[in-house]
Amino acid sequence: MRKKVAIAMSGGVDSATAAAWLVDQGHEVIGLTMQLWDHGEEFAPSSRTCCATQDLYDARQVAQRLDIPFYIVNLEEKFREAVVADFLSSYAAGQTPNPCVRCNQRLKFETLLDKALSLGVDYLATGHYAIRKEDDNGHPLLYRGVDRFKDQSYFLFATTIAQLRNIDFPLGGLTKDATRNLANRFNLHLAQKRESQDVCFVPDGDYKAFFIREGSSAATPGSIVDLTGKVLGEHQGLGNHTIGQRKGLGISAPKPLYVVKIISEKNLLVVGPQSALYGDSLTIKDLNWLSRRKLDGPREVQAKIRYASDPVPATISPASDVSSAHLQFATPQKSITPGQACVLYEGDRVLGGGWIC
Repeated sequence: MRKKVAIAMSGGVDSATAAAWLVDQGHEVIGLTMQLWDHGEEFAPSSRTCCATQDLYDARQVAQRLDIPFYIVNLEEKFREAVVADFLSSYAAGQTPNPCVRCNQRLKFETLLDKALSLGVDYLATGHYAIRKEDDNGHPLLYRGVDRFKDQSYFLFATTIAQLRNIDFPLGGLTKDATRNLANRFNLHLAQKRESQDVCFVPDGDYKAFFIREGSSAATPGSIVDLTGKVLGEHQGLGNHTIGQRKGLGISAPKPLYVVKIISEKNLLVVGPQSALYGDSLTIKDLNWLSRRKLDGPREVQAKIRYASDPVPATISPASDVSSAHLQFATPQKSITPGQACVLYEGDRVLGGGWIC
């Protein structure tokens, strides 16, 4: 059935192919691109981030090639407030944030979705590798994409049930190779465009320089101490470090040392042996629960504490605060990192997730 669809176009091959595929299927398609950050001329020609200046041009070219309406939605101010400010405050608090999840949560599936629906579309589509389904009662469900190397359900855990009713992921049933083949079939100039890799507002990957430019305390030097409190050296800002880090500490020791804890209120970086990195539990805050079955007691799940890791068996239990939960792992896990997302699965289905605190 022909539908009116808005497609969030990032300027990459995935969203471009999704747009072309929707047009090919006979849908009425509108292209929307979020303008999030002005890099200026310094990074525009070679940036490897999403939403860079070149990406805006690429998205527009694809829309012209497909002969669909195309709009750039300027969200720079909200992006700075909702994503960049969170990024800065999280690092200053000794956490390691995930700005891509925040961007999906607060801009793409909130502001951009509202903009799309105001245009009278049936739903907003994106190029994410994830799958949206419905149960027999029409309740929306979120699943992992079939391409395990490209599955992006981890970045979508914060999408609410209400939002899932109005979004879709056309590429969820494809592999990346299949997407590129489709892009070639549709004669898209982005068919072989390389993946975005860096945080879009730090295109050169120099976090320290970014923290200094933004006047963040995450760039304030402080002490590196061992588990006994002995000072071993000096760090150049907590924002340059994360749990589990071994290289770049600037200290020497007879055995390898890793960042095992960050104490922001004292501006301390605590290092220790690899054995000190393991933990068997964590607390989740801002829990977004997608299952119709309420979390009213312990439940067996598979938990993923970083994008590049596999889900592992765990038990989730509700906390006294309904927006929080406790997670107990079946076996100790390495480098549980405050500020990162913990996403919960039942097989391929996403049950929800929250932030490690």
